[in-house]
Amino acid sequence: MNHIAKICLIGDFAVGKTSLIRRFTESRFSETYLSTIGIRVSRKTLQTPDASHLTLLIWDTAGSEPFTTVVRSYYRGSHGAALVCDVTRPETIASLLRYADEFHAVNPNVPLIVMANKIDLRSKRAVSDAQLDEIAAALDAQLFFTSARTGEGVEEAFLALGQSIIGKERVV
Repeated sequence: MNHIAKICLIGDFAVGKTSLIRRFTESRFSETYLSTIGIRVSRKTLQTPDASHLTLLIWDTAGSEPFTTVVRSYYRGSHGAALVCDVTRPETIASLLRYADEFHAVNPNVPLIVMANKIDLRSKRAVSDAQLDEIAAALDAQLFFTSARTGEGVEEAFLALGQSIIGKERVV
């Protein structure tokens, strides 16, 4: 059986949302930065533990958009979301609570994960594990340390979100 689930990657400008999606769906990384304009949808099919399949439709948002009717329409019908922050920029963590509230206003009770991205930039890290644990706990979300550059934690994060969605049984 094949299920389809829409998920959104949400976070501030330049936290690495597009790079995380590219790493997950294409197993590649580019140093070239291209700002996302509007929405880009990618897809990847996962095999689930029960041998069925889950196709993730991954919506990549531009980042830092005001919560408008347009953003609300992007979120509508989502089965889950990954909230992405940059461990070298503490201000990106503060935004996660607002993004979660906005997302859950449209899609109550769907699973969230937190992706603490750019973990490979260890010497530039400006956010502690304790800060990230606290925000993940406040959001009732699993926390994943990721690097789009190296691939660390990326597959595991998306798989966990997919399994949470299946557990909620909200897939199409």
